[in-house]
Amino acid sequence: MEEEVDVVVIGMGPAGEEVAGRLAAAGLDVVGVEQELLGGECPYWGCVPTKLMVRASDALAEAGRSVALAGTITTGSRWDPVVERIVDATDGWDDAQAVKRFGLQGGRLRRGRGRLVGPSGVDVDGVVLRARRAVVVATGARPVIPDVPGLEGTPFWTNRDAVAARRVPDSLVVLGGGAVGVELAQVFRRFGAIVSVVDPAPRLLGGEEPEAGDLLAQTFADEGIDVRTSTEVTSAYHDGDRFTLLVSGAEAISADHLLVATGRRPDLRSLGVASLGLDDSAAQVTVDHRQRVQGADGVWAVGDVTGRGAYTHVAMAQADVAVRDILGEDVGTGVTRTVPRVTFTDPEIGAVGMTEREARAEFGHVRVGSTDLADEARGWIHGPGGRGLVKVVEDTGRGVLVGATSIGPSGGEVLGLLTLAVHAEVPVDRLRDMVYAYPTFHRAVGAAVRDLASA
Repeated sequence: MEEEVDVVVIGMGPAGEEVAGRLAAAGLDVVGVEQELLGGECPYWGCVPTKLMVRASDALAEAGRSVALAGTITTGSRWDPVVERIVDATDGWDDAQAVKRFGLQGGRLRRGRGRLVGPSGVDVDGVVLRARRAVVVATGARPVIPDVPGLEGTPFWTNRDAVAARRVPDSLVVLGGGAVGVELAQVFRRFGAIVSVVDPAPRLLGGEEPEAGDLLAQTFADEGIDVRTSTEVTSAYHDGDRFTLLVSGAEAISADHLLVATGRRPDLRSLGVASLGLDDSAAQVTVDHRQRVQGADGVWAVGDVTGRGAYTHVAMAQADVAVRDILGEDVGTGVTRTVPRVTFTDPEIGAVGMTEREARAEFGHVRVGSTDLADEARGWIHGPGGRGLVKVVEDTGRGVLVGATSIGPSGGEVLGLLTLAVHAEVPVDRLRDMVYAYPTFHRAVGAAVRDLASA
């Protein structure tokens, strides 16, 4: 069977839903294809429920800090309120409201797995949808499961299992020190689990500035989280009750549960990109500034499948570009490299643009400025839980910031100022002359910029 439509969107996560909904509202005949929940990873298993977990664990930590600030408060943790908020936020993992919303925009949803069959065709469980105007790929990515002997077939967790957990495990090993791994490690530790984090990289959050990983490791040590970096897992074993991991150069680790958080990767083979003449073993689909798939006329791609970072805000920005391009509108320069990102640990770790290492590789000579929050009035006032820093990286050839990191309470919010500075290429001299309100956390930005002068 074949059916002709204007647009087919494969994958109805945040980006796919945005593209399909807006194009349908513009009067096009749009079919969205989704085999799971309309809305995708972010609202059901990612951004939203995990931040509910983080918010709860932060509240526990703040209550504990009251001893030094305001006297003893009697507290006790319960996981049930966390579960209730997650179930409420996800409608019990039911997408009926999202489906209704898409229908009201004029779109049609087809449940099933979409597979490309040439540049204009999408096979959905035996029915081929032919797109007269555009095919948009928004299939996201799936967890990468490392090739560890003995791991396959065991009841390990991915992020989805952790989010849906009805109780806190007595003990947990987290395999992977990226954003997902460290956020969930801290949550479960604060709710009483014995937690270890194992990562083959030299430090946590290996893609960020070294100071970020080092500061977080220090915080984890203070909270009783066992961090083992530069550590390879050589084998895994599950005896029906507990996991045991053999690791390089150290004693084995045993725990009730194992959370695998070793990254995500698009499944291009199942998507059928080979029918477009593309390499289905690649790590991503390559797009131009208009989100058009290079080498495949009539096909656009947005979100994680493009390899631009697993961030909902990037996917949504790409979706906006794709919609405008399909409708024949100007897209400007597309989505720039000025991408902000936040790891919602405590302290929060926000970053934008390039790291110092990346900037040196591209520009050669750069200047770096930084300040410790402990040296700022607001950091001292905050007291317990006020650990953090601000670091800025300047391209001296242009006199503008090309990267910045903000760590501390509300680090992601302080990042807003730095994101604007990097994106708009505000001259460093102008940032140095700004007046920063006292006493605020963002005042540390001014101190870090002034530190550039001595670099």
